[in-house]
Amino acid sequence: MRPDQDQILISGFCMVRNATKLYYPIRASIESILPIVDEFVVALGNCDEDDHTLEEIQKINSDKIRIIHTVWNLEEYPNGTEYAHQTDIAKNECKGKWLFYIQSDEVVHEKYLPAIKHACEVLQDDTEVEGFLFDYKHFWGDYSHYVVSHAWYDKEIRIIRNNPDIHSWRDAQSFRRIPDFDGKNYAQKENTFKLNVVKINASIYHYGWVRPPRLMQKKRVLMDSDYHGSEEAKRRHERASTVFDYGNLSKLKIFKEHHPAVMKDFIKKFDWEHQLYPHLMTYQKHKHDRFKYKVLSFVEQNLLGGNQIANSKNYNLLSKKH
Repeated sequence: MRPDQDQILISGFCMVRNATKLYYPIRASIESILPIVDEFVVALGNCDEDDHTLEEIQKINSDKIRIIHTVWNLEEYPNGTEYAHQTDIAKNECKGKWLFYIQSDEVVHEKYLPAIKHACEVLQDDTEVEGFLFDYKHFWGDYSHYVVSHAWYDKEIRIIRNNPDIHSWRDAQSFRRIPDFDGKNYAQKENTFKLNVVKINASIYHYGWVRPPRLMQKKRVLMDSDYHGSEEAKRRHERASTVFDYGNLSKLKIFKEHHPAVMKDFIKKFDWEHQLYPHLMTYQKHKHDRFKYKVLSFVEQNLLGGNQIANSKNYNLLSKKH
């Protein structure tokens, strides 16, 4: 049985569409935070007939999970803002004091769960705190390499206070407080306010760039369609290979720890190592491979303790004990 609303400390939530078709670890994503949430709300979009996201979520077999079936409208919410709209649909159904947002390619290691829950408990009545900030580990190509680069965001908000003025923002990467929001313009900048957040000692493991190369390229084309329309996406990728080239993985960081336990079965499916080498780099360098970002990354990691130079931060960082 679900607890009463006044007993719910943390609600989990996500939006998703065509997860199995595009190789998202949606089941592991939900399962990774399920132990510390009292409910989990899923906004499940209108998936294609050859997708099995609903069945994959149902395999979790938890009465904490509540699925809301939605229909995406990319014309009404263009340029990636449908992602934010769908995120808000799930958010608005949550009843907890804190709302834990997890994207369908993100997973939380079980070692972080006690600290996350403790922080939510300790600061639940401190209304100055509007959210929690997480570190990020971006895996690339396979499960043994990850990117540390100025070209990638190193932190993001993933837990927010249940405040009706807080909304998903732009393409759902983060959140802003938007009083009197009209429910349409998720890209607006005026009259939006950065959240006051506390840094939590936990990382989000991001697997969005770990897919079979052919599916990685397919996902890129479909995402460009969501942002710019199918014709523009077709034009942008007309000269690209149908197989994504991950480039030279030997220059990336080696992951020497353990992946989250919930990823075990998904990682077993890894069978494209032979497609990663040799690296072809047939049409362009990736952003983190470019000289400018390599220099900036070297300075940040070796001279500035990992702090990024002049990157805009979508939050106000508070100093609070938890």
